[in-house]
Amino acid sequence: MKDVLAPPGTRLRLAAGAEDTEVDLYSEEGRDLVAALWMKLATEFRLMYEPTWLGIPIIQLPADIVAMQELIWRLRPDFVIETGVAHGGSAILYASVLELIGHGQVIGVDIEIRAHNRAAIERHPLAARIQLVEGSSTDRATFEQVRRRCGVGSNMLVVLDSNHTTEHVRREMEMYSGLVPPGGYLVTMDAAQAYVSDIPRGKAEWRNDNPLHAIRDFLDSHPEFEVDPHFTRFLVTSSPEGFLRRQEEEEK
Repeated sequence: MKDVLAPPGTRLRLAAGAEDTEVDLYSEEGRDLVAALWMKLATEFRLMYEPTWLGIPIIQLPADIVAMQELIWRLRPDFVIETGVAHGGSAILYASVLELIGHGQVIGVDIEIRAHNRAAIERHPLAARIQLVEGSSTDRATFEQVRRRCGVGSNMLVVLDSNHTTEHVRREMEMYSGLVPPGGYLVTMDAAQAYVSDIPRGKAEWRNDNPLHAIRDFLDSHPEFEVDPHFTRFLVTSSPEGFLRRQEEEEK
């Protein structure tokens, strides 16, 4: 880390085309600006690809890893349903917390679980807490298979982290939200895609085609869910507005 002197009174100036922004570094505006810029830098330099969890690549930012273990420890779910398996690091993270709790299973769903990733998951010490389902998360047959594995009356945490287009995420949210019990959570990952379309590695279409639009549209028609900012309080998160809590009946 570089040693930078920034005493009280230091100001940040962001010159972006015709728009200039200047803030006190040690103000809330300064904090929020630095967090927003760090999210862009983290995406540009692919820092979410650096962490592993118990030997398996996880593809999450450290703050989101911490937030997810907090959530699982709080909820102590019977099942964590995760769409989007990739290397399997997130499934291993969730399984490791469930192992400490002494209860629960992870059900990982992916349209393609590559052979080397499946092998790494199945030979992991936590494999007994993980079930894999290969198929599109929005295919009705895949969804029904997941629901049958969970059974009736289970305490479920749903994490959506597969295809990040607005349409796909919106369909996932509609399908899987019904599995979330009152007081439970529907977590939609990578809504920050909406904020990084302008980086060198970015794609222009991310600005209008992203999980954040799906989340906001879903909330407009599902008032039983609300954003819980507690789990994004670290500010540098891939999932702004993505931790959705289903309200208890008496809260509505």
